Amino acid sequence: MAKKQLVYGVEDVPAFPIMVLAGAQHVLTLFGATTLVPLIFGPAMGMDAGQIAILISCVYFGMGICTLIQTHPKLGTGLPIVQGSSFSFIPSVMTIIGAYSAMGPNVIMQYIGGGLIAGGILQSVIGYTGLIGIIRKVITPVVIGPTIMAIGFSLAPTAIQFNAANYWPASLLVVFLVFFFGLVSKNKYANIFAILSSIVITYLICFGLSHIGVFPAGHPAHIDMTNVIASPWYRLDVIMPWGAPKFSLLAFGALLAGFFAVTIESIGDYHSVSYAAGLSDPDEAMISRGIGAEGLNCALSGLFGSVGTTSYTENIGLIGLTGVASRWVVRTGAVILILMSFVTKFGALVATMPSPIIGGAYIALFGTIGALGIQVLMRADMGSQRNVLIVGFAFLMALGLPGWVENNQELFMSAEYSQVMQTLGGMLWAILKTPMAVAGICAALADSLVPGTDEERGIGVEMK
Repeated sequence: MAKKQLVYGVEDVPAFPIMVLAGAQHVLTLFGATTLVPLIFGPAMGMDAGQIAILISCVYFGMGICTLIQTHPKLGTGLPIVQGSSFSFIPSVMTIIGAYSAMGPNVIMQYIGGGLIAGGILQSVIGYTGLIGIIRKVITPVVIGPTIMAIGFSLAPTAIQFNAANYWPASLLVVFLVFFFGLVSKNKYANIFAILSSIVITYLICFGLSHIGVFPAGHPAHIDMTNVIASPWYRLDVIMPWGAPKFSLLAFGALLAGFFAVTIESIGDYHSVSYAAGLSDPDEAMISRGIGAEGLNCALSGLFGSVGTTSYTENIGLIGLTGVASRWVVRTGAVILILMSFVTKFGALVATMPSPIIGGAYIALFGTIGALGIQVLMRADMGSQRNVLIVGFAFLMALGLPGWVENNQELFMSAEYSQVMQTLGGMLWAILKTPMAVAGICAALADSLVPGTDEERGIGVEMK
């Protein structure tokens, strides 16, 4: 299979207008999940609307700075990969919220910040010292493939149940337009801005129908500008906005589960974005820098009052759809995020995007990511019964085990356990309820234990 035909490669610098628009497209692609994470944490902590708005701004600022670090060839991978707030940290953070809920949101954020700093330093050391190479040796295409597939396909409920199904006409319009602009149209710029154009057109239609009363308040596709008008223009407190970080073993232990999950996820993402960008496999040095940068980024996020960050899968799908793999485009998107963090009305405007429109974009993006995992498996000998069994086992466990684990939290964190056992159980619970972590662990164990040749496992095999 031929490598992806690109419009702009990793090193290419598009014309400034294209770079800005393509960067904005990355921002629009990620904002749904990015905004969703603080919207989950904020109410759980007891934050009011103003505090939640500040948290969203903190997340934007952290993402922008972290993306600039990760896209630097010497500090990070240098790949066109966005750093964003990760769903993999949600179970860990909710554990911290439960432990310190009586102390109020500011104190909770201080403990989250302390945990991110401590865990981030540990992850950074593991990465920059090359210790991650020990893990890298067992990460073969047989392992990477189902991990990437789990990343994309396990997000189907996020795309459909929680977003698209809220109002199917708007979601399907986005999907139709993505197919039209991305595949049917022969116009170069229509292909590049397939996602952006599809989202903007559908948004404007929904805005117009909301304005004339077809979509009244409460309708899933209704767009209300009230919060945009009421929001302040800017904020300047970007360092420790919640107060000085606090450190505790509980917060550190809980977040270790998240760090473990995102490390596996990120290694898969580095391979995925390399394939999408038409590059060879990332080498051990690049992966080490990437994981080191992610640790550094999480530590900085703790200082910025943000949440844990990791490589953002949604934007890999965008590269696969548009053929725009320039790291300068991703960096432009990072700068836009930083500006949005200061000019809070921008974030407020973006947050008016109806969930059905987000769902339509996610259907296209998550499906593309899952398909990239299938593409990775083409490096391995999938005519081998060994590989078929390993991949099938890992992928099935990724789809089935996390749901059971989540519904049986008491088995891992019973009140009868000691504090240490509850912390360890919470870590294990957070890991095993993460589909990509389950896929990676199951595939890595099976691939390492079951005999197979390097060619059979896809080691050193290049895409044709």
